[in-house]
Amino acid sequence: MKRRPVAQHAPHRAPTAAGSLLRMLGIGLAVVTVSALAVVGFVVADLASRVGDDAVHLEDAPSMAPPQLGAFPGAFAILLVGTDECGPVSTKLLGERCRREEGILNDVNLLVHVSAPPRKVTVVSFPRDLMTEVPECTKEDGSTASAMSKAQINGVFGHAGLSCVAKTVTALSDVPIGFAAKLSFDGVMEITEAVGGVEVCIGETGLHDPKTGIDWEPGPRTIEGYWALQFLRTRNGVGDGSDLARISNQQQYMSRLARKVLSSETLSDVPTVLRLADTIASNVQPSEELADPLRMTQLALALKDVPFDDFVFLQYPTLEDPADADRVVPNRTAAEPLWRALQEGRSLEITGEASNHGGAVGGTPAPAPAPSPSSTSPAPTDRETLSPEISGIDLNQQTCTGRRR
Repeated sequence: MKRRPVAQHAPHRAPTAAGSLLRMLGIGLAVVTVSALAVVGFVVADLASRVGDDAVHLEDAPSMAPPQLGAFPGAFAILLVGTDECGPVSTKLLGERCRREEGILNDVNLLVHVSAPPRKVTVVSFPRDLMTEVPECTKEDGSTASAMSKAQINGVFGHAGLSCVAKTVTALSDVPIGFAAKLSFDGVMEITEAVGGVEVCIGETGLHDPKTGIDWEPGPRTIEGYWALQFLRTRNGVGDGSDLARISNQQQYMSRLARKVLSSETLSDVPTVLRLADTIASNVQPSEELADPLRMTQLALALKDVPFDDFVFLQYPTLEDPADADRVVPNRTAAEPLWRALQEGRSLEITGEASNHGGAVGGTPAPAPAPSPSSTSPAPTDRETLSPEISGIDLNQQTCTGRRR
């Protein structure tokens, strides 16, 4: 059979090596882009489903508009609770410490307040030994937990759950709490590993505590996992050995962790960000509103570009409990200007030491530049000077562990 020629309407161009390479690159780029989008979509969906699995309803939380793209529009507050629960990893490492009969304690209670623009971030630590009034609360199962006229704050989680801790802190501070999250021992270890550890400063006396196994010489030390947990738990080797001294030591760690997470080096490292997000999803129990990925994005965007001197860590002021020298009660007189300043969105000036109980030393920030002689601007009036009874630091201050001799 005679073959018929194929009709040609234009001359064929012989394929060139460059053209073939460009087509291959184009196809490859399309495949990679689609694959990347699919992976990101899968990661976001997976994180969202896991974060929302055990989300907790917050009783009396303020109502808010549905989440949208962009930063959260106004002020908000998040309660972060650290419990003494042992997971599989910490049980293997801590052994007998994890085998006990009593209920779960909320030993770390942090109120994170973020003002409306211009943003200011204030983190207030409430001592575990604080004796305070506890309101009536609704438990997760719908039952009612009775009010208590005076109880230790670290027993509130075991009494009625995360929502009741938030309700108790709101009663103390008059700050409405819209978001909350709980973290256990395993979560602390895994989050520090996800960011590659945190460098802390050990003061000139070293840090020695046989109860936690810490025996460290002075100087910088990067800690993660088990040793990060032990650093946060140690009390006997810090300051005057009290829980109030331990809080200041913990604030050194948290401020350095915050600096690392907020650094461009971390935020631009996609594998680290995804690893951290995955770790948080696996280890944090959030409130319902915090379980929404779009809402979490709003809150994260609100923290973007906050000046380090407007990012402060404070310790709630207390007085010795007249009924028990080993416990403390609220110092409402010293605290009142703090809460007023948060409500009014004003900056805070810390006049107390980094630790009023010796748990942290140093940390004096660099002096501000002198004003220009030609400047006639009045002194700022949007700053609240706190009582010296409130100890704390801002994110510019680099403290070290302290020890009273």
